[in-house]
Amino acid sequence: MKILFVCLGNICRSAMAEAMFRQMVEDAGLSDQIQVDSAGTSNEEEGNGPHPGARRCLARHNISADGLVSRPLNRDDYFSADYIVGMDEMNMEDILDRAPQGHHAQLCGIFDLVPGRKGESIPDPWYTHRFEDTYDSLAIALPTWLSKLQQEVKH
Repeated sequence: MKILFVCLGNICRSAMAEAMFRQMVEDAGLSDQIQVDSAGTSNEEEGNGPHPGARRCLARHNISADGLVSRPLNRDDYFSADYIVGMDEMNMEDILDRAPQGHHAQLCGIFDLVPGRKGESIPDPWYTHRFEDTYDSLAIALPTWLSKLQQEVKH
């Protein structure tokens, strides 16, 4: 099972989601069954680590950002991932526009599984500098994804 989190540059929201979700998967004892990755719809930050604000925020919550390196979303992702999860409407439009025919990844928004919040976005903290808000939003959305993937790996 593989989940791929996607935002614009892959240095803030999706990188934070990858780090947080990887920790959640590890804590649940599912690292051998669930792969976690992230990518950006842009290649502007390719090869860069997470934004310093994202790193500081994750560190405050004792979550490692080690090994996170920005990369662009590519065609193979649509075939290797089970879920591609976008952080906002613009990301979702880009993800949908690039989807190759015959892909098997399910394309979803970050809040699609949270009751009453389907279609909501997480604002880009690169602009707002509100990394703690991003963390809090991900802390609401990610447990629903973990529950979904836990159910799927059981079956």
